[in-house]
Amino acid sequence: MATIITMPRLSDTMTEGTVATWLKNVGDKVSEGDILAEIETDKATMEFESFNEGILLHIGIPAGETAPVDSLLAIIGKEGEDISALLAGGTAAPAVEAAPVAEATPVSEEVKTEVATPATTSLPKGVVVVTMPRLSDTMTEGTVATWLKKVGDVVAEGDILAEIETDKATMEFESFNAGTLLHIGIEEGSTAAVDSLLAIIGPAGTDVSSLAGNYTPGAAAVTAETPAAEKTPEVEAPAAAPVAQEAVAGQRILASPLAKKIASDKGIQLNQVKGSGENGRIVKSDVENFSPAAATPVAPVATTVETVTTPKVVVPAGEVMTEEIKNSQMRKIIAKRLAESLFTAPHYNLVIEVSMDDAMASRAVINTVPDTKVSFNDMVIKACALALKKHPKINSQWKEDAITINHHVNIGVAVAVEDGLVVPVLKFTDAMSLSQIGASVRDLAGRAKNKKLGPQEMEGSTFTVSNLGMFGITEFNSIINQPNSAILSVGAIVEKPVVKNGQIVVGNTMMLSLACDHRTIDGATGAQFLQTLKQFIESPVTMLA
Repeated sequence: MATIITMPRLSDTMTEGTVATWLKNVGDKVSEGDILAEIETDKATMEFESFNEGILLHIGIPAGETAPVDSLLAIIGKEGEDISALLAGGTAAPAVEAAPVAEATPVSEEVKTEVATPATTSLPKGVVVVTMPRLSDTMTEGTVATWLKKVGDVVAEGDILAEIETDKATMEFESFNAGTLLHIGIEEGSTAAVDSLLAIIGPAGTDVSSLAGNYTPGAAAVTAETPAAEKTPEVEAPAAAPVAQEAVAGQRILASPLAKKIASDKGIQLNQVKGSGENGRIVKSDVENFSPAAATPVAPVATTVETVTTPKVVVPAGEVMTEEIKNSQMRKIIAKRLAESLFTAPHYNLVIEVSMDDAMASRAVINTVPDTKVSFNDMVIKACALALKKHPKINSQWKEDAITINHHVNIGVAVAVEDGLVVPVLKFTDAMSLSQIGASVRDLAGRAKNKKLGPQEMEGSTFTVSNLGMFGITEFNSIINQPNSAILSVGAIVEKPVVKNGQIVVGNTMMLSLACDHRTIDGATGAQFLQTLKQFIESPVTMLA
């Protein structure tokens, strides 16, 4: 029987995704492990792998379109199989079973879930419906920034149809089908939910007015199941789990979601693991059998940050002139999350001044070591990690029925990008050396600015550090990055008169401001954390003990 494949949830906050490119066309033969499409989330673009064999009978979300999680993405079955009941949301096939996979390649990571199929009229021959994909775990809607094709244009497989804005990035949406662009469902500048009708592609002259007018995503639910021998109840994953791409040191690494999760839990860098899957894809067994002793060292990669110059607007003297800039998905999500944080968590701020004289001297010595580059921000991050181990209540999360104390330390580092802010996460920061922190921060920040971070690299923080000192800001207060309970704001190092041993001398100081959630952190607890943090920063040698 035919198998329904839906838009997967690629992260815990993903609500919709965008199909960047289809690598298979309707009518193509699909083998287990073939890459069907590239799916864009708000964090990254990931390859979507088929865990079924058969013929691609239907594409529900055209390239360039965004659609909600669980929307009809595709249907795979036997050649010539009638799927009209599935497309219409009928009852002809209430339970759709996955096509059996080859026995030589067992699929241990696949779990089918209940999926929704849009209620539409039967598709004319050769017509493909492209929907708005879910590109990240927090994505619920997408905005069409630009259409690169017009109705009536010929579309070849691989052509860029449109640019789609998510809350984190603007991504090119590639067509996985060839034909004529018959209909555009979401106009330029318009925003629509995941799984909404983005476009229709098919033979020139085909009448799709009925399909365009009656398309309703998520009108019916169909349960797709794997054969009993292949079920793995203990592993939860979206239907047709995708092959994830992780960018490490400028390279794209193919790995299954389960392999990535296991690697993250074990602290293994995927770029050191050799994949045994198709095209070198890393699978669960590769990570479980990985031996650090056999790992190949990774050469450091320099990060280049480009400055974007905003065009100057000339305002005639005496004239009133305004400019309206449409909110991007990233700005909308930032506004929503920060407003929720500020108005749900009772914030208060604690400020402390730190002497930086010894830290400056220590940094100068550390950076004399070949191939070592440590910034003051790296020293602050290291000090925070050690202080959080001594004051675990700061490393907590509020829940209505309990407070979760995290005994692992994952520090998020706020990074400004062109259209907003992202927070890549340093996993197990307390176990990293200063040089490791420095290299990791440069790598993550560089890839964040180039929109190359994977979703898993921006999840799981337990504490956040935000630094505006490089802009000359001496003191500021940040809004807590929930579900964290605190965020540290780091100001610039200032040379000024200070009193030492009863004498006024020239010294270097830095202001630190800790924003706390009063539901989890009392004032005295926050103050004790800052005292410990101050001790570590003012005496860097103590961080090496």
